[in-house]
Amino acid sequence: MPRLKVLVLARYSNLGASSRLRFYQFLYYLEAHGLQVDSVPLFDDDYLTRLYAGSGPDWPGVAMAYLKRVSALWRSRKYDLVWLEYEAFPWLPAWLEMVLGLGGVPYIVDYDDAIFHRYDLHRNRWVRSLLGGKIDRIMADSQLVIAGNQYLAERSLGAGAKRVEILPTVVDATRYQPQYNTQPGVVTIGWIGSPSTQRYLDIVLGAMSKLCQMGKSIRLVVVGGKLPVQANLPIVNMEWSEAGEVGMIQSFDVGIMPLPDSPWERGKCGYKLIQYMACGKPVVASPVGVNQKIVGHGINGFLAGVEEEWVGYLLRLIEDPLLRTEMGKKGRARVEAEFSLELASPRLLSLIRAAASRSNLG
Repeated sequence: MPRLKVLVLARYSNLGASSRLRFYQFLYYLEAHGLQVDSVPLFDDDYLTRLYAGSGPDWPGVAMAYLKRVSALWRSRKYDLVWLEYEAFPWLPAWLEMVLGLGGVPYIVDYDDAIFHRYDLHRNRWVRSLLGGKIDRIMADSQLVIAGNQYLAERSLGAGAKRVEILPTVVDATRYQPQYNTQPGVVTIGWIGSPSTQRYLDIVLGAMSKLCQMGKSIRLVVVGGKLPVQANLPIVNMEWSEAGEVGMIQSFDVGIMPLPDSPWERGKCGYKLIQYMACGKPVVASPVGVNQKIVGHGINGFLAGVEEEWVGYLLRLIEDPLLRTEMGKKGRARVEAEFSLELASPRLLSLIRAAASRSNLG
């Protein structure tokens, strides 16, 4: 039987978290089980490095990236299936993507963010008018939409997608190992993310300052962001690296995920919660979107809405190391049962093969 040939058109190189987690971490398994998978990301490491540093876009580089994507789409005709992240060309209308080659081969499309809100909720009415329905068109024309959560799946179904499957973002549970800490001392409240999302920490800084004023010995470790120094709150900024991220999370005592309750954030897939839990850490999170599914309130962590709840739940975890361990173990068990690469890989393989089979029948 000939090998199924799949072209991966991810948004980013391996440095981009969404592409790394939704695509690249599965490639070894897919290739080991008979697929030929070739990857052509839209943007390279240099693009992301500039983005995270807050530099302006390298427009000649962006133009070259788009030209390479056009070439990849035209070469896609030698493949059985295209596996696409979000869209082929950001900020271009769907009809132009089709003209440039998307749809020349059947495709599946993956979403771990509410990327459609970048267009349909844009402050510029011309963007809303020209691009507001773009992602819906891409969803509707695909063989399959793989959605990271229910919010994204519901949008796909409303757009008329032929088939929609929910596949949460997962971790390699053999790489993420639990580490429990019951020793007295400074309690580390940890957060992992990027400079573009560290603004969410504003939600919890007031609560943490109050805990410091109460005399609690805590520190806030920020991995992947650069949070300014705050009065009455010890902050440690740590540079993210793929090699070091597990060890950094293992050094936490509690993992947090504050979010505002707005449309974009409802599309988040809660990956940092899964990372924390995989490392045996209890979590405290805003009750927004999929967080409400991942966090078993009072079981593997707490859901905190207002500041008083953040103070109260963090205080319980700060003062009770045994509770931290108990919740951390339950979180780890939840990851092994629902959010592991080992479980997701065969399911993804089955979805890809089924999509290719349906396209051949069609």
